[in-house]
Amino acid sequence: MKYLLVIPDGAADAPQASLGGRTPLQAAHTPALDALAARGRVGLTNHVPDTLPPGSEVACMSVMGYDPLVFFTGRAPLEAAAQGIQLGPDDWAVRCNLVTIADQTMEDFTAGHITTEEATSLLAAAQQGLAADFPDLASSWSFMPGVSYRNLLIHRGVAGAAPFDGSLRATPPHDLMDKSVVDDFPRGTGSRLLSDIMARSAEWLAVHPVNEARLAAGKRPATHVWLWGVGRAPAMKPFQTLYGMSGTMITAVDLLRGLASLAGWKRREVEGATGYLDTDYAAKGRAAIEEFASSDLVCVHIEAPDEASHQGDADAKVAAIEAIDALIVAPLVEYLGRCGDHRVLVCPDHPTFISTKTHSRGHVPYVMAGSGITPSGQATYDEVAAAASGIRIEPGCRLMRAFLTDH
Repeated sequence: MKYLLVIPDGAADAPQASLGGRTPLQAAHTPALDALAARGRVGLTNHVPDTLPPGSEVACMSVMGYDPLVFFTGRAPLEAAAQGIQLGPDDWAVRCNLVTIADQTMEDFTAGHITTEEATSLLAAAQQGLAADFPDLASSWSFMPGVSYRNLLIHRGVAGAAPFDGSLRATPPHDLMDKSVVDDFPRGTGSRLLSDIMARSAEWLAVHPVNEARLAAGKRPATHVWLWGVGRAPAMKPFQTLYGMSGTMITAVDLLRGLASLAGWKRREVEGATGYLDTDYAAKGRAAIEEFASSDLVCVHIEAPDEASHQGDADAKVAAIEAIDALIVAPLVEYLGRCGDHRVLVCPDHPTFISTKTHSRGHVPYVMAGSGITPSGQATYDEVAAAASGIRIEPGCRLMRAFLTDH
């Protein structure tokens, strides 16, 4: 038996006036997804517990079959795992966005989708600024470049001297788009240090050649580092131990790479996969077909619908969903149909509402089809059809076991 998991990140949404009162999933032309619905089971699930933040770090862990109430320790440790950064028992990881803040407003949480090369140069300057302004921290705190605006700040700690505790709260910058940041600096134990670094970063980056060149080219500069997603390394059990099979992750996002590494999955990198609206959907589909030669389960994660919501662009979200349907779901379903027994599960991790441009907790629709799956009677895959089926699997981390074992 082969298993395909597709995660259209943030695809679930609310009805949009610009789409004639339909959700993006309803408005999109998705013949492959609708065909799965017609021969499979459509229902609702919820991947975000009420006590945890409604982001992909929690929700994708749940989609992969791990209870976030047991295994989640923070977003940054997952991204550290993606980079192969080993965290000791006293170490901490902090997510570090390069952002554009103007007049105390979060103008862009990606700093204009700054390049990795530019980000690396800016973070080197930030490290120099940290050493100059916080000399006592220079030996234990390090900025670590990642991909584009997604980077890390790593703390190498010592026993009995933790800089943070469970009281720390830090707002993800993508939840602040076009909003004031004045009241959303970190709060709790260790927050003063993070807030001071964020404030000083404006001075470290202001006259950097990278920002001067970006301004001259009409691009947004990286005005600050924004620190959030703090945590220690999680102790996730191997997927093989929990479910008895191997897995491969195809994604352009470090968070999912980290989850895959911690789960013991193979990671398949795909040229042209950008983690944005311009990603090469077809290349991801082709890579997934190739990975079935060596993996029992292949997961394709696509960030594009989430990015469209963060931009408040309903048409772009519809286009992303249609591309997923045509270039990923359709060819993979056709391929699996020639391979014998198989199952397909398509499920967003969380809703990302176009109206708010932010992640949210709440129910998302799933469709499960293939060998041994009894149809539920829905003709389409969307939020309304899923609600009408009356089928719910909660908490969301139970969906994986149902996918692998239900008849």
